[in-house]
Amino acid sequence: MNYRIGTGYDVHKLKTGLKFILGGIEINHNKGCIAHSDGDVLIHAICDALIGAGNLRDIGYNFPDTDIKYKNIDSKILLSKTIKLLRDRNYEIANIDSTIILQKPKICNYIQKMQETLAKALNISPEQISIKATTTEGLGFEGAEEGVSAQATALIYLK
Repeated sequence: MNYRIGTGYDVHKLKTGLKFILGGIEINHNKGCIAHSDGDVLIHAICDALIGAGNLRDIGYNFPDTDIKYKNIDSKILLSKTIKLLRDRNYEIANIDSTIILQKPKICNYIQKMQETLAKALNISPEQISIKATTTEGLGFEGAEEGVSAQATALIYLK
């Protein structure tokens, strides 16, 4: 089989009073992401990893933040559009591995629901999606609770 790998990264600043959407679900927190879309850094990193694996440039090229149709968009829609781009080229997902970097809140109890939500948007099994989380031990913008970031790696294959 023809395998391809891609990596993705996203970061957003946090602000008090906004909804915190992560992995396609709302997380109970007093801060949320400042963004053109819903600010879901995990989905954005996964989209970029998949787009990169397919050699389709990047998320900003495919879904520009200068386009009003993406204003406040649910990032699960971007994820569905991303998988359509790949499937139109006969690619399928082998697996996705991701890491969320944030100080608070702890998200251990949300990971299974994130996996299920992302799997549904991608029409794959939740077992194909690994989600991990880490803090920065109080260091950097994530540690200071000023922002959140995510990294993802995706392996795709030609059917």
